[in-house]
Amino acid sequence: MRALLWERLAWACAVDQQPVGTDRALQAARKTLEEAPDGEAQPHWSAWVDHQELDIMTGRCWTELRRPLRSVPVLSSALSRFPDEHARDKALYLSWLAEAYLTAGEIEEAAATTGRALELSMGVASTRPRQRLAVVVDRLRPYGDVAEVREVVNLADA
Repeated sequence: MRALLWERLAWACAVDQQPVGTDRALQAARKTLEEAPDGEAQPHWSAWVDHQELDIMTGRCWTELRRPLRSVPVLSSALSRFPDEHARDKALYLSWLAEAYLTAGEIEEAAATTGRALELSMGVASTRPRQRLAVVVDRLRPYGDVAEVREVVNLADA
């Protein structure tokens, strides 16, 4: 439960463009997870917070802070282990990876990652992934001369 609270503080700091506060909160969340006794009962609303979830939040925070050199490796690693069966969440998390690629100027990677996220989100009842991906697609539109971007824009507009 404490790790979840630290994680949420990290996100709030990232949204407020406070890299030092973000880093401190992420470190505290990681330390809390590492020090948690094995088998300790957690409230059901926080039991899903584990090292993988923290890695994803870490990547999201660094993406929000426009630090792609920090966000891309951690998000890529965490999402490579994240099952496609959780399509809603994976599509959302891929949107932050795509945004980090965009920030880094890796347009083709951003388009490929956005396309993957769009494909995952198509069978999902939740509108949140598509809303989040619309922001990324809009950031891609100025690069319409890139074939991969045209494909993903067409997919999003379909």
